[in-house]
Amino acid sequence: MNAPPLPAARRRKRGFTLIEVMITVAILGILMSVALPSYQSQVLRTKRASAAGCIMELAQFMERVYASNIRYDQNAGAATALPGTACQNELSSSYSFAFATAQPQSRTFTINATPAGVQATRDAGCGTLSIDQAGVKGVSGTSAAAQCWK
Repeated sequence: MNAPPLPAARRRKRGFTLIEVMITVAILGILMSVALPSYQSQVLRTKRASAAGCIMELAQFMERVYASNIRYDQNAGAATALPGTACQNELSSSYSFAFATAQPQSRTFTINATPAGVQATRDAGCGTLSIDQAGVKGVSGTSAAAQCWK
């Protein structure tokens, strides 16, 4: 035999209470306040690492110019232009790549990766990444070059 149906007053409605929804929203808010800054920091480091790889690619291009011409500026008085690479296009909103002032010269070059936009404001510790013909890596910010170039 089946039990008789419960009266309408005793039947429990299924669903979430307001307290359960508020607790869930509070937990999500706490998780987001911890996870979002960590995510943003990781994005900055990833873009900086990509810029470091791109600047290394451009330095290799300059070494190929030197191997072909026995000088970095190709011809006396004719400036060498950096090639357009895929990494420069991908990072165009975060970094710009160019020679340092009065570079390249016949025996030297320095290439800079200058941060732009959000990268410039949030990654000021590293600032502009640079590399020269000897492979010396530098930064314009207050952080150590070894820290910024990893």
